[in-house]
Amino acid sequence: MKIAIIGAGGVGGPFGAALARGGHDVTFVARGAHLKAMQEKGLRIEGALGDFHLKPTQATDDPASIGPVDVVLFCVKLWDVESAGEAIRPLIGADTMVVPLQNGIDAADRLVPILGARHVVGGVALVNANIEAPGLIRQLGTAQKLVFGELEGGTSARTAAFAEACTGSGFEAEATADIRRALWDKFVFLVAISSLTALTRQNLGVVRSDPDIRPLLIDVAQETAAVGRAEGVDLPPDHADQRVAYADSLTPQNMASMAVDLLRGNRMELPWLAGKVVELGRKHGIETPVCRVVYGALKPYMNGTPA
Repeated sequence: MKIAIIGAGGVGGPFGAALARGGHDVTFVARGAHLKAMQEKGLRIEGALGDFHLKPTQATDDPASIGPVDVVLFCVKLWDVESAGEAIRPLIGADTMVVPLQNGIDAADRLVPILGARHVVGGVALVNANIEAPGLIRQLGTAQKLVFGELEGGTSARTAAFAEACTGSGFEAEATADIRRALWDKFVFLVAISSLTALTRQNLGVVRSDPDIRPLLIDVAQETAAVGRAEGVDLPPDHADQRVAYADSLTPQNMASMAVDLLRGNRMELPWLAGKVVELGRKHGIETPVCRVVYGALKPYMNGTPA
């Protein structure tokens, strides 16, 4: 398959490198020092799943230089969805499938008006990695899985074919018939761990084991699941408990990317995570007191460290 990776960070880097190692024609779209390092020295992936050096690495800052592709893995930050969506128009051919892998629950809906409904599917990335230095991605956990599916539900030949390409490249992939449920499965978990690892500036091991912090983790998961049900998603009564149990299964060093951005003084995805829960709670008349505290306490840092 011919594949473009839009954003070569903690999501696009590991999956794109694996697909390239699996024999697919992969080009990364990146910028700055990270792009230069990839072009000159290749892309290195290091961490719990082993080390790999993709050299040479096909990388550019110009999507038009790639031409139409079979699959786009769309891995930019949430605030760049619209601008990056416009920029990738040259990658879109008659049968191109775009898989948005943002945190949150609305990236696909935001891309549809730009690229057309037939080109966009829903996607979920389960991976914990960050850019440690230009040209180097550090994986912090052992999870590496993609879940994707048609927005209208059901299965399709194109999602099945891409799932086969992924598994053939050495990582887990699932072409689901219910991508909306998969998005909320991740969202409930992610809002909880991003909120509490960012608020405390601590890793998941500390958050889930401290007797005063763990109840807040559970509260955030419960508030998020409640607004999901109000949105019409079929989440079971114990869904929050299931997602916290998943958090308990992860390595203690895990820290959500929002917390990493906070510690580095970078912009955060807060409005689309805890902020989104607060927004949906107001819409449906559901109280979200812990998410409101998280959002309010972190809001001054939303666009980077305050002056």
